[in-house]
Amino acid sequence: MPKLKVYNLERKDVGEIDLSDAVFGAEVNENLLYEVLKAQLAGKRSGSASSKNRAEVAGSTRKLYRQKGTGNARHGTIRAPIYVGGGQAHGPKPRSLAYRPPRKMRLGALRSALSLKCQEGQLIVIDQFELDEIKTKKLAQVLSTLEVGKASLIVDSADNTKLRLSARNLPTHQVVPPEGVNLYDVLKHETLVVTKGAVSALEARCKG
Repeated sequence: MPKLKVYNLERKDVGEIDLSDAVFGAEVNENLLYEVLKAQLAGKRSGSASSKNRAEVAGSTRKLYRQKGTGNARHGTIRAPIYVGGGQAHGPKPRSLAYRPPRKMRLGALRSALSLKCQEGQLIVIDQFELDEIKTKKLAQVLSTLEVGKASLIVDSADNTKLRLSARNLPTHQVVPPEGVNLYDVLKHETLVVTKGAVSALEARCKG
């Protein structure tokens, strides 16, 4: 069972916490990470590629020349795909590229990502993330004291309004509630900062 130190906002040791083996000590499945991350990124694609077919391009509808007797191949319109400026045959149309892996796969990938952060020493557990006021500069100082690196994902209750609002102007740091933690955000950020309450919520969610 992984055991980590618990710090306060001044990075002073205030205790220890036992983490769940199933969530923070699981075997890292790279194939599962790849499949779920690929699905998550596919959902972010706009799918806006579009082309016009022969009915949509501008051009005359007049028959180019008579059907027989010219020695040329028969053609009915200059909008045909064979001509420059004609419509594209079987071209792309706007569509959704999103697909959703099964729930067990998503939870398994999230467990692998959390375990990877724990193994690499990129998981920091905080007793409570209570700020005195909504102040971006103050939060930046706290993150510097905690030695979280250039980018971090901070996980705490959605009720922590001061923390959430203070982080809005920190482009490389993000605050999410335990129920909003996803694979992409965990892997994207260098450090994962989690409060004790959020640890319990994550363990309950990932065991489900």
